[in-house]
Amino acid sequence: KRRAYESNLICDGLQLEATRSVYVLDDKLVFVKVHAPWEVLCTYAEIMHIKLPLKPNDLKTRFSAFDSFNWFTKLLRVDETLIKPEQEFFTAPFEKNRMNDFYIHDRDTFFNPATRSRIVYFILSRVKYQVRDNVNKFGINKLVSSGIYKAAFPLHDCQFNHRSEDPSCPNERYLLYREWAHPRSVYKKQPLDLIRKYYGEKIGIYFAWLGYYTQMLLLAAVVGVACFLYGYFNQDNCTWREVCNPDIGGKIIMCPQCDRLCPFWRLNITCESSKKLCIFDSFGTLVFAVFMGVWVTLFLEFWKRRQAELEYEWDTVELQQEEQPRPEYEARCTHVVINEITQELLPHSPLLPKRPWCYVFNCSPQFQILLIIASVIGIIVYRLSVFIVFSAKLPKHFNGTDPIQKYLTPQTATSITASIISFIIIMILNTIYERVAIMITNFELPRTQTDYENSLTMKMFLFQFVNYYSSCFYIAFFKGKFVGYPGDPVYWLGKYRNEECDPGGCLLELTTQLTIIMGGKAIWNNIQEVLLPLNTNYQKKKKTVSGSEKITPRWEKDYHLQPMGKLGLFYEYLETVIQFGFVTLFVASFPLAPLLALVNNILEIRVDAWKMTTQYRRMVPEKAQDIGAWQPIMQGIAILAVVTNAMIIAFTSDMIPRLVYYWSFSVPPYGEHSHYTMDGYINSTLSIFNIMDFKNERLENPYSGLGNHTTCRYRDFRYPPGHPREYKHNIYYWHVIAAKLAFIIVMEHIIYSVKFFISYAIPDVSKSTKSKIKREKYLTQKLLHENHLKDVTNMGVIAKKVTEVVGNNLRPKSE
Repeated sequence: KRRAYESNLICDGLQLEATRSVYVLDDKLVFVKVHAPWEVLCTYAEIMHIKLPLKPNDLKTRFSAFDSFNWFTKLLRVDETLIKPEQEFFTAPFEKNRMNDFYIHDRDTFFNPATRSRIVYFILSRVKYQVRDNVNKFGINKLVSSGIYKAAFPLHDCQFNHRSEDPSCPNERYLLYREWAHPRSVYKKQPLDLIRKYYGEKIGIYFAWLGYYTQMLLLAAVVGVACFLYGYFNQDNCTWREVCNPDIGGKIIMCPQCDRLCPFWRLNITCESSKKLCIFDSFGTLVFAVFMGVWVTLFLEFWKRRQAELEYEWDTVELQQEEQPRPEYEARCTHVVINEITQELLPHSPLLPKRPWCYVFNCSPQFQILLIIASVIGIIVYRLSVFIVFSAKLPKHFNGTDPIQKYLTPQTATSITASIISFIIIMILNTIYERVAIMITNFELPRTQTDYENSLTMKMFLFQFVNYYSSCFYIAFFKGKFVGYPGDPVYWLGKYRNEECDPGGCLLELTTQLTIIMGGKAIWNNIQEVLLPLNTNYQKKKKTVSGSEKITPRWEKDYHLQPMGKLGLFYEYLETVIQFGFVTLFVASFPLAPLLALVNNILEIRVDAWKMTTQYRRMVPEKAQDIGAWQPIMQGIAILAVVTNAMIIAFTSDMIPRLVYYWSFSVPPYGEHSHYTMDGYINSTLSIFNIMDFKNERLENPYSGLGNHTTCRYRDFRYPPGHPREYKHNIYYWHVIAAKLAFIIVMEHIIYSVKFFISYAIPDVSKSTKSKIKREKYLTQKLLHENHLKDVTNMGVIAKKVTEVVGNNLRPKSE
């Protein structure tokens, strides 16, 4: 098969050169170097309809507002003496017989490295090596996957840490490492044109998207920090003073939050957590939630414009690629069909394997989501069990001089430990769900690589969405919402009593969960992305001959590097989109989330750049117009984020009850104050319960720590004992519910209206880009088609003259 394949490559015009390995401890290893002559490049450039330079771009660049800060932006740009700005050209699909119309200044640079590699890979993936049952078997992918070749990859042009001694070498890898991947370049803009030129459009569009997202995060981070500082400096005006006051919070006896072992406790032991809650539960949080609803729309709309610019600049506006079937698809095909257009025989998809039990119990998304829900329930049971232990062991009374007691309350200890365990479980389940998603996608057997990636994208995102966000959704919208009251609590499965929130709500616990998961995920991923490639490449280098590093040829050095893999970019996109969900879905509870994401992305860009330039083999360049299925996924997250943030402010934070109390229940007819005030708010939000109404079989020692009191308090809006409607929801409750629903409806409608207006007002393609596209089409028509007409006209004139001469020669001599 190898001999037949290489023979067919030579017949197609490629030049092959075989070299036996000298410095790798494997004397059977042979490297086959593939060379593409000029004629082959031109022929396949026309077949592939590759757009190539036609004429330098003569449209003027518009003045930018940032040009006035040229002295500052110059510091952020790459060194233009090393990486010169790419000259802009109008381009057109290459035609061999119109070669003189193209801008061929130098044959060696007319096809950039990415285009050369793409043409060679196009040939390698279409040359056949076997004919079986009248079906052609072809392509380098199938040969590599079946072990006939160990690997197939383009070569890096030089070492990443020093220039090549060859004067003809462009040293692009060295330039990318110095001005892009090196830590000292962390503040510089990315050389996107050089990235695209070296790695291709698919890699380039990823880094362009990640860089643009990071730039937009800068604005969100600044506003988020401002809102955080607003809450920090205004926390003294919050309601925590009543909680911490010994004459108010110190005298309020709270009911046990679990059965049997949980004691009565005084409200002021939650003093410090109430202070911290006031930082996040402020008016600034509401402003920031509204701002982020608009910000995410601006980001997506402006990214569409930037993407349209890159489509034009990188010649992917009218990209049409005919993908070949995946080798895995071909290997499983048992039928042949005739293509209606080309009338060629094509392999046809086989029937699904006869293992329905595997699909139902191991592979189905429904089963995996049920497994995630089971893990969330496990965390809830853990919370309940640990809370009982902490409540029994930690102090019941507040002592302001004990620094540990100030911060380590039963609620705080339970929240932090549960969040850490939840994060560990999430990372373990990630590995399982990744394999399950790949198993399901392989089971479906998509025909092309694009179909495979799109199918896998939806499955992986669905799994990751439920895995990462389920615990946050539970804390935000379910915890403490269906607990009943002390005399009639709600139980899980008739055994576990439902969790309750702090007297100030669950917002601080949601903030803790987000901080641990976001921070832990970022740290773990960056460590993993650095250490794994280093360790793998180190193990490979141990197999080489000692001391041969300096004289090892380029192809052997690249062989020791790791392959990027077909799904390499997929995982990078997935990681960032999950982060995008944290930044947008729950930002009302954690204004510093954009700042964490900004810091992580600045490091992520450079870590990814470092991996690609130093630890990975050079990828086969691929064309790409956009970021694929990730765009609609982010649009869906943006729409959902408006609802989640509105509900967090309404149902998780304490903002609406405070506003209702201030405007309605602090003054007559419901209140006793003569003016609007927040005094007495804590007392109004805590209902009274008579301890004689406890079910004693559920409470082992109901009078422990109670003193002479006969009642305790709990967080709810219910009538007191002795009232005709005792323990039923009071009028304050219904006012608060009505205000919460009204707030959600108003906030959603306002933000959605602004979002739709912005989407309508901002065109997807800028006016300047439209002008360039029209100008390019005009030049293409003028230079190619009109010149073609001139040639046809000239041929007609020549043919007429030839006819006249021939006619004169054929006349009789008498004439």
